[in-house]
Amino acid sequence: MKTFQPKHKDIQRDWHLIDVKGRVLGRAASEIAQLLMGKGKPVFAKHMDMGDYVVVVNARDVELTGRKQKQKVYYSHSGYPGGFKETKFEKLIEEQPAKVIEKAVSGMLPKNRLHKKRMRRMKVFAGPKHRYEDKLKKDK
Repeated sequence: MKTFQPKHKDIQRDWHLIDVKGRVLGRAASEIAQLLMGKGKPVFAKHMDMGDYVVVVNARDVELTGRKQKQKVYYSHSGYPGGFKETKFEKLIEEQPAKVIEKAVSGMLPKNRLHKKRMRRMKVFAGPKHRYEDKLKKDK
């Protein structure tokens, strides 16, 4: 038997609509990460970018379990002395709900050369309206 190596012509990108209203952040993010990587496809190869496009709507209405709604904190550092920043989940979901989904999905994707490409294929919207209706209907 020979090992199948997919070619670039074998890559077929579909469009998926994910509504995260009332869903748990981590569970939704892992599903989105799987679609972005293309792990469910029969021609999956981890060294190639085989994933699909994902449109995420209602990012503002994503939920967390337990007390994480009040306790979850995002950290960042600019690299300069005193450049450490903390942002609480409640503030981030209010001001930039798309960032919450992006950070969760980014953390679940492998950190390699394909990471940025995969993240660019994810489109996140705070509410139910999005501008990719024509792409989704063409596929279905």
